[in-house]
Amino acid sequence: MSARLTERFPLQALSRLHPECEMLFQLEQEERSCLRFIEEQSNGSAEGCRPFWEAVVCWPPADVGETVHRPCPAFFSPFRNSTGSVSRNCTSAGWSRTSPPYHIACSVDDDAPERSFFATVKLIYTIGYSVSLVLLAVAVSILLLFRRLRCARNFIHIQLFVTFILKAVAVFVKDAALFSSDDTNHCTLSTFACKASVVFCHYCVMANFFWLLVEALYLNSLLVSSFCHARRCVWGFSLLGWGVPVLFISVWIASRLYFEDTECWDINEDSPYWWIIKGPIVASIAVNFMLFMNIIRILVQKLNPRLIQFNNSSQYRRLAKSTLLLIPLFGTHYMLFNFLPDYINVNLRLCIELCIGSFQGLFVAILYCFLNQEVQKEIHVQWLRWQERSYGVVSPAAKGSQMDTPFYIVELSELSYITIK
Repeated sequence: MSARLTERFPLQALSRLHPECEMLFQLEQEERSCLRFIEEQSNGSAEGCRPFWEAVVCWPPADVGETVHRPCPAFFSPFRNSTGSVSRNCTSAGWSRTSPPYHIACSVDDDAPERSFFATVKLIYTIGYSVSLVLLAVAVSILLLFRRLRCARNFIHIQLFVTFILKAVAVFVKDAALFSSDDTNHCTLSTFACKASVVFCHYCVMANFFWLLVEALYLNSLLVSSFCHARRCVWGFSLLGWGVPVLFISVWIASRLYFEDTECWDINEDSPYWWIIKGPIVASIAVNFMLFMNIIRILVQKLNPRLIQFNNSSQYRRLAKSTLLLIPLFGTHYMLFNFLPDYINVNLRLCIELCIGSFQGLFVAILYCFLNQEVQKEIHVQWLRWQERSYGVVSPAAKGSQMDTPFYIVELSELSYITIK
């Protein structure tokens, strides 16, 4: 396998492989060397114990009664500080068992708890993305079905919902391509299908972040200025949300093809080219956070025109509710680990980014579609009309459900139903 890998990748590319992959390739080289050594010793004396390869250690030939000591293999060094040694006795019946066992001599713990943790994380985010995908699809259908809901604001919501749907699909596709079997060797897997799944996943994630940015920009523009060319804004926002990620993803693909065409492109640790994708995402999160703080500042001013201290507890509740509703829409929670190195709190980062992040689409669909007063009114009107057509019954509520009440700035039902006065 190492020989095939060397033929496929240049040596300078191999030097930039993930440390775990480098470790596996080194182990394969040691195995090949041991097998050559065994072949050279095949014409030796038949007495004593024959040399053999034991997965991680090459045992040399030995005479009966001889004890052979071998240091802990370098393969275990990334997991523990392996400075111990193991030994075997050559008996008349052959080699004895390893003494002490590898997990004791080399301080290598069983990885069952770690496997259980990752399996639990995968189960949680699979459920999260599945539920989010279904509800987001329903939300998009509702916003597209009712003509009264077709406006620039809901158009932007639809695009954001679509990115969440694509993100969920991309995660499932990537899992199917890279983790369909426990026997898959990610260090040598380098097919077009797996690379395409990784590229598709990166694009969907990047588009999702940029449409979160579009939501923040649009809401800020409405709060700051009541005059906005809807069509021009929609075209500009569409270019930002869908077009800009295409540009960065294309540059990243070209960089990986020409400078770092290793593995399945799914490992980006210590890769300078990863910042072609990560950099714009980090910048969008930072801008979103500043826009988030600006909106909170504007809401405080709207609720307190004279900038006096709150004296009404309801104002506190309304502002707190608005703030909490904006967090999933703007992705403000990503600020928690955005500027920390990747190796800090890995398990906690996985729980937040995968488990909690998988339910973000669910929260956005519920808050900005199913709990939206405008959507609820339109569904109510359509339900009354259906009852009228089916049973000939007109409810008194139908006469006053024509939705002729003006919606102030995004109706601010999306900001905990606050009406800016």
